[in-house]
This record gives sequence, structure tokens and C-alpha cells, in this order.
Amino acid sequence: METVSGISNWKLTIRREETGVTILQAVTCDSRAALPDRLFGLPVTALGSRALAPDRPEPPGETLLVTCGAGNGAVWDNRQLTDLTLPAELRALDDYALLNCSTLKTLRIYDTPLRWGGGVLMNCRQLDTLHLIRTGGEAGESLAYFAGELSRELEVILEGPGERRVRLLFPEYVELYEENCPAHHFDYFISGAGYPYHHCFRQKRLHLPDYDALWQDFLATEHDESAALRLAWYRLRCPEELSPEAAASYRLYLQDHLEDAFRLLLEERDGTGLRLLLDWIPPDQKTLSAACGQARELGNTAALAVLLEEQHKRGLVDTANRFAL
Repeated sequence: METVSGISNWKLTIRREETGVTILQAVTCDSRAALPDRLFGLPVTALGSRALAPDRPEPPGETLLVTCGAGNGAVWDNRQLTDLTLPAELRALDDYALLNCSTLKTLRIYDTPLRWGGGVLMNCRQLDTLHLIRTGGEAGESLAYFAGELSRELEVILEGPGERRVRLLFPEYVELYEENCPAHHFDYFISGAGYPYHHCFRQKRLHLPDYDALWQDFLATEHDESAALRLAWYRLRCPEELSPEAAASYRLYLQDHLEDAFRLLLEERDGTGLRLLLDWIPPDQKTLSAACGQARELGNTAALAVLLEEQHKRGLVDTANRFAL
């Protein structure tokens, strides 16, 4: 088995072709791992069928060890993989490529046109975060694929080119088939307010004004308040193509849930976002004191300094923290 250096540890079975390399099997001992972009001077262009499926028998092909210093006692098992980056020039994922990667939570891919086989994400039950890296070229259909495949809550981060960044939340919904025995057919039910978000694409491309237009209907139906809060904040924090009307509606929701909004930013340790929120919606004394208490509990000293500065600037007194001499 040949050994090459890389940024992650992999045991690979590959097939070299004239224009690229197909990874037939890939096993890692890392919880966060990136598949190689290039091997032997060729781009990695495809993942074969069940390429990352745990416990799969080794297929015929050329074997290769990619290492960045894994110890001899490392456990090689894709069931501990939580964060995966796919190759930059990948063009195809064959059937069941990520089958049974049961702990995978975050997938990072380049937003280029991809061919998706059947059941690629089967049994990836914890996958809930997608990073799409935009290169400035032709946009792919990957976001539409993921939103359609996964009915669970999905967080999406679109990055690049340059410093552009969009963060979106696709709320959860549930599809249910119930057997209607007397009529000998199945009844189909959808519950949850997230269904329209997972299907707001035009020709498999996301249209952000259509995404924002769903907001009022989302609030009018039964929904998760935590999801609503994050959805509103993510759009305001990264406001690409955000109209003034949509921004005002999102800000109104944050104003009505301001204490929860501060808690979210403190937990995410988003110092820049915290200053933005203080500028957009100045909190009252009660909310500001509660935020200070939360920052102390989390040990977030940087945020606490910002909040105490805001109290001092506005002449507010934190009555919950007085000291007698």
C-alpha cells in the first residue's frame, strides 16, 4: 500500500482514469476529515457506490494510505465521522455513497454541478448542517437536492466568492403515510411549518426573495419558536438580497423575543452580532441585566464587557449586582 501525506487520515481504494480519480472506498480515523482534492496529479472527480459505508468489504482497486500523523492505535471507522469535506472538483456521488454514516452532522461541498445517485444520504440521521462553498462559477443544484432529501431542520451556510456569506435555516417538517385499510390505500399527511422552505426553489436554484416571502405564513402556522428566532437572525446577520420590508419583519420578531435573541448570540459567542443587535434594538434594563447574567454563566467575558459598556453608556444600573462595603 502506497502512502502519501494529506490534511486528513484516510485508507483509500481508488481507480485512476484518464481525467480523474474515483474513490471506490474511503475509511478514516478522524472525526473531522477532508477527502483529498487531487491524487497523483489528477482531480478526485467521483465517489463510488457505498464509498464511505462502514463495514463494507474492500472492493478491488488500487489501495492508498493518506496520512497526517495518525497513531498506531487509531480506530478506523466512519461511524465516528462528524464533519466531512468533499473534494473541490467532485462531479458525481454514486448510489449510497454516504450510507450509514450515522454520526455525520456537517457536510462541506463546493457549489458546482453534481450528479447524485440514489440513496446517497441514507441513514445519515444526524446530518443537519451544509456548508456550500461558492467559487463564482456555475451554481449547482446541491442545495435543492439536500432540502428535498432531508425533511429535518437543516442549517445552510453559503460562503464565497470573496467575503460573501449567507446563513439560512430550513425548518423541520414531517411526512407521514397512514394505511387506510377499508379503502385499501395510504393517506399522506404533512405536518410542520417547514415544508414550503424545503421546496422554495426555481429550476432547482434558490431564490432568496421567495424564501423571505414565506416568513409570515410560517409565523401563522404552528412552528418552533427557536427555529423562527434563528431564521430571522440569520437573515438579518447575513442580509444578501434582503429587502427593507423583509428586514423590518424579521427585526419586529427579534424585538418581541429580544431576551432569547441575546441568549442565542451569547451561546454562539458572536461578538459582532451582539453589537449589531444592540444598535438595531436597544434593550430595556431588564433585558440587558438578564443578558449580563447569561454572559456571566457562560463565562463569555468579551460579551459581558460589551453589555456592561452598554449599561454604562445608557446610564442603567444593574440592580441585581450591587455590593455593600
